[in-house]
Order: sequence, then structure tokens, then C-alpha cells
Amino acid sequence: MDATIYHNPKCSTSRKALDKLREAGVEPDIVKYVNEPYTREQLTTMISDAGLTVREAARKREALYKELDLDARSDDELLTEMVANPILVERPFVVTDKGTRLARPIDRLDEIL
Repeated sequence: MDATIYHNPKCSTSRKALDKLREAGVEPDIVKYVNEPYTREQLTTMISDAGLTVREAARKREALYKELDLDARSDDELLTEMVANPILVERPFVVTDKGTRLARPIDRLDEIL
């Protein structure tokens, strides 16, 4: 099975998702999205394919979210900031042959394994 995880090694949920993939016998491509930021098209597609809204994919607990007052901004502006500041994207996104999921909670991975 082909799989890609958009990974932040500092995030425990992201590390657990990577472990779960490997336990399932899947060695995913690992994209450290903080170093290799999303394109707008890529992020838009993953959010849509995962069945989420832009707001659901935003990491609202991040200090930068509040600093930029993103609650008061449009979805388009929020998406622009998420592309410019990938730390604002919830993690991890996982893409397999069976679909795309935001692995929060981690059991969401079962849907695409």
C-alpha cells in the first residue's frame, strides 16, 4: 500500500500515527511539512478529500492562530495563513490508496488502512 504522512516529529499524535502505519506493515513516505510546506492546491485537496472544512483542519490551539486573529478572518484568509505558516495545520494528515484522513483521533487511520 502506498501511503504518505504529513509529519511533525515534535507532535506525539503524529509520532503515534507513524507507529500505527508501520505496525500495519506500511512504510509511508514521510513529508515533514514544516520543512516542506504545503502548496495551497495540495492543502485544499487534502482538506476536501478528508471531508473537512478549512476551520476543522486549522490548529486553533496554536498561539499564532490567536495572534493573527484567525477566528475573525475568512476561510480563504485562514487557508492563506495555513499555507504560509504550516504549524497552523492540524496534524497529521495521512494519504493512502484508500483515502485521506486527519489522524485525530488516531483511530481514524483504520478507515484508510
